[in-house]
Amino acid sequence: MVTMSTAPKIWTRETGLVEKRDVWAAMKRGFRGRCPRCGEGKLFRAFLKTADNCAKCGLDFTPHRADDLPAYLVIVIVGHIVVPTILWIETNYTTPIWLSFVAYLPFTFVASLALLQPVKGAVVGLQWALRMHGFDENPPDGIPPV
Repeated sequence: MVTMSTAPKIWTRETGLVEKRDVWAAMKRGFRGRCPRCGEGKLFRAFLKTADNCAKCGLDFTPHRADDLPAYLVIVIVGHIVVPTILWIETNYTTPIWLSFVAYLPFTFVASLALLQPVKGAVVGLQWALRMHGFDENPPDGIPPV
């Protein structure tokens, strides 16, 4: 059984002074597949596998918990592009069904694959900027790593 520390934390002015992290800059760096802190190191070692740490600044990427959020965001983004386009084409033009399938399905597939890694990088950048899931300098005591 793991026991939690019962010692109260004393908050002072110095404990409230932490590094400012720009959310938009971190998300843009992550969207480009770069480290959210320095913007130089690679964030991914494979298509959707994050690297263990940044080669330039040493930031540990293992605490990120992107999970299914990037996939949901990609579905929303691609759906908001594809569905109105399909509705506009189908109401204004008469296209054969085979042509519709040949055009819409590959575009949806390629757009989803193209956006998946950048969106995951932006989510990891957002988590770092907001100090979520272990990206804080002072993680809580007694919580084992996942």
